[in-house]
Amino acid sequence: MKRHFPVIIEQDKEGVFIVECPVLQGCRSYGHTVDEAVENIREAIAACLDEEQSVPLETRFVGIRDLEVALP
Repeated sequence: MKRHFPVIIEQDKEGVFIVECPVLQGCRSYGHTVDEAVENIREAIAACLDEEQSVPLETRFVGIRDLEVALP
């Protein structure tokens, strides 16, 4: 069985790509390229699923927004 999982990819100031799966608590990884980060999050998702054994099937990814916030 295959399932789709949303991932968020960011790049830190050193150029490392940080990737996270927001529907699985604490499921994060990184890579020095986007491809490496994506491959690493695939492995992390598999490990998180092995640990949790029960991912809510009703969870549905809606989207990501970029918010502008005024800072003091």
